Amino acid sequence: MILVQKCVTNSEGNEISESSKMSNLTGGKTETNLPNQSGVALCQDLNGRLDGVGSAVVCDYTCHNDGQSGEVSQLGTRDSDGISGLNADPAAITKSAKHESDMTLEDMYNARYNFDEDDDDSDWEPSEKQIEVLKWFCVNCSMINVEDVGNCEVCGEHRESGILRHGFFASPYLPVEDINQDELPVTEDSEDSCKQSSLSSSTAVGFDERMLLHTEVVLKSHPHPERPDRLRTIAASLATAGIFPGKCHPIPAREITREELQMIHSEENIEAVDNTKRMHASYFTPDTYANEYSACAARLAAGLCADLASAIYSGCVKNGFALVRPPGHHAGVKQAMGFCLHNNAAIAASAAQAAGAKKVLIVDWDVHHGNGTQEIFERSKSVLYISLHRHEGGRFYPGTGAADEVGSMGAEGYCVNIPWSRGGVSDNDYIFAFEQVVLPIALDFNPDFTIISAGFDAARGDPLGCCDVTPAGYASMTQMLSALSGGKLLVILEGGYNLRSISSSATAVIKVLLGESPVIDIDKAVPSKAGLRSVLDVLKIQMNFWPTLEANFTKLHSQWGSYAFQDTREQSKKRRRTGLPIWWRLGRKRLLYRVLSKQLRAKSSCNFSC
Repeated sequence: MILVQKCVTNSEGNEISESSKMSNLTGGKTETNLPNQSGVALCQDLNGRLDGVGSAVVCDYTCHNDGQSGEVSQLGTRDSDGISGLNADPAAITKSAKHESDMTLEDMYNARYNFDEDDDDSDWEPSEKQIEVLKWFCVNCSMINVEDVGNCEVCGEHRESGILRHGFFASPYLPVEDINQDELPVTEDSEDSCKQSSLSSSTAVGFDERMLLHTEVVLKSHPHPERPDRLRTIAASLATAGIFPGKCHPIPAREITREELQMIHSEENIEAVDNTKRMHASYFTPDTYANEYSACAARLAAGLCADLASAIYSGCVKNGFALVRPPGHHAGVKQAMGFCLHNNAAIAASAAQAAGAKKVLIVDWDVHHGNGTQEIFERSKSVLYISLHRHEGGRFYPGTGAADEVGSMGAEGYCVNIPWSRGGVSDNDYIFAFEQVVLPIALDFNPDFTIISAGFDAARGDPLGCCDVTPAGYASMTQMLSALSGGKLLVILEGGYNLRSISSSATAVIKVLLGESPVIDIDKAVPSKAGLRSVLDVLKIQMNFWPTLEANFTKLHSQWGSYAFQDTREQSKKRRRTGLPIWWRLGRKRLLYRVLSKQLRAKSSCNFSC
């Protein structure tokens, strides 16, 4: 969740503060954007009030919370004593308006009251000098930094990084002009590589630059995480490595037809997306933007996915990677949401079935549950949907995807959700879940065609996912799934918002599609306690529909059951406590200490006087 607080000093010398919630998406999906990634934000701070002169002060503060999100908004004023309240009249606000002992932690967090009794500011003199603080946004993770910092304080990326030109091969610590070209991979001759890639054993890549025109045009306080640079960085990485163009076969792009969209989406969704081409800027939800080019970009993405699925299933190419945006797995039958307009994976599954596939497997490893894909296929036995995602009891966006959501109307067991109970999930947890749940069910299902909804926001360093999957981990999961369906595998890009993480992970996946083997040792994958507990919960539910899982559940429960579920209540309390940001935990303790100290002093004074 991102909060933006704006402070404005009016002509009467009162500082009006307003906090607004910029995203209502639990789990950190934000809606804010600044079109220029390297733009400079100006924050002007007024060190005082100007007598008789109207002056404005605008300051932006952002905070991230992986836990629950709630509506937070306030409008308050601050008088000359520094006390804020809900009444715009300073005379109506006094220190006796509310006792500290009656305050909630939310009151303290919002800083509506001043606890510093020892801070006497009666001799404070205002200054008419304005201090300008220049800031810049990191091109890699989009986090804000002050002007005098050369490298991002969050991810370490250099302010003038060459990641958009050379992809993840560019050094994160050097500006683009200082990159040593000799240290970059040697690109093979693209003409010779393309001749080889025209064979039916090649890997196809779907990409079109017109998808870069889909961007948020409304100026916001922070860059939108789903931005065109995501595709630019992956494309730059593939080009630098000589993979695409080079070893992979490009397919021509086309816009999906209305008839193909109607196989998945309602007229409501199709019309809503199509209408955006007549508007300069629009929003489906607070976080899902569109401009005049978005409808075309969404149709191009869907068309590429459909054509890749048909080409792979018919044997024209061996496998493929859809380098597309906007993503799709949150888009349901009717609604566009979660950055997604049309459901690319669902459209690809429909195209594969039209080409002759009887059974299609969709594995979604995006850190957010693909609620749209599940909704579309939850009553179908011809499409098996398996999702691995953060859930945390429904507190992580979009809140769906609990283990007991298994499908309906005779298709129970054809939705398999593996919900993680916390962040920080690593390669070992994912590979363990693949070995114990995903692969046994997939082998039993025996699909004719396999699709990966490949969001890379569970990757290490992602600002929204906050997990720890490495490029080698994604490569290993891709290799395991490539053994299904006779190798007929389509990987479709979904989320992922750290440019270095998403580009290195996508490149590792495409290398596996080309025949390279990952370097990770999957035989030594030992899950975390939370990961083991999640897998056991899923096995207990899904073995009612897939009997092959019963042996895995019995074995794991006998070996690890007591370890996985011991002290569950204490661990849950500790996780809730330590899951809060360090600044919140320390700040809360400090505020509580002040309140309790004052109460104790008041009580001692009362006893003494009595």
